[in-house]
Parts: sequence; structure tokens; C-alpha cells
Amino acid sequence: MTNITNARAASVTTSFAHDYETGDIVRLYVPHGWGIVQADRLSGTIVVTSPTTFTIDIDTVDFDPFVTPPDPSPLINGCPQVVPVGEVNSKLTSATQNVLPY
Repeated sequence: MTNITNARAASVTTSFAHDYETGDIVRLYVPHGWGIVQADRLSGTIVVTSPTTFTIDIDTVDFDPFVTPPDPSPLINGCPQVVPVGEVNSKLTSATQNVLPY
């Protein structure tokens, strides 16, 4: 994760294509030193806006701004991450046959 905006529905930018889909539920991990620590461990449903950005239904207006430390070291502070934790089950519209034997 390279940025999170301060907005009613925060916009998250990743450093590479995230491959998420609209309706996925993700959790944010923001170590100290990167700002916006109030968002650490919060989860929300996303709307994909580009291969490297999405909005998340978390209101970050009153959170500290996201900052990149002058010497970001994953060994010292860790790096901010976005981790998938679920999906809205209405996405499962293409499943038409149960293949389980029981």
C-alpha cells in the first residue's frame, strides 16, 4: 500500500496490481511511522477504481494523513498492507451446480 486518502470513502493505492474485485472485503494494516494509524486493522468492502486503486467504505476524514517515512524499512517498522478477508456473497452469481458428492 502506498497511499490512503482522507475521505468519507478512503481511496487506497497499491504499489502493484492488486487483483481485487468490487465487493471484496479487505483489512488494512498500517504500522506506526506511516501515519493514519487509526486505520490499522480496520476492514471494509471495496470498489475497484483501477488496477492499483480502490475505495473502501471507511471514513478516514478525521484520521492522521498517510505519510511515507524518510527511511522505510520493513525490518524496523513493517510496511503497510492490504489483506483480503472475505467477499460479499452476492458476487457468487456464476455458481450454478454443486459438485460435492453429498
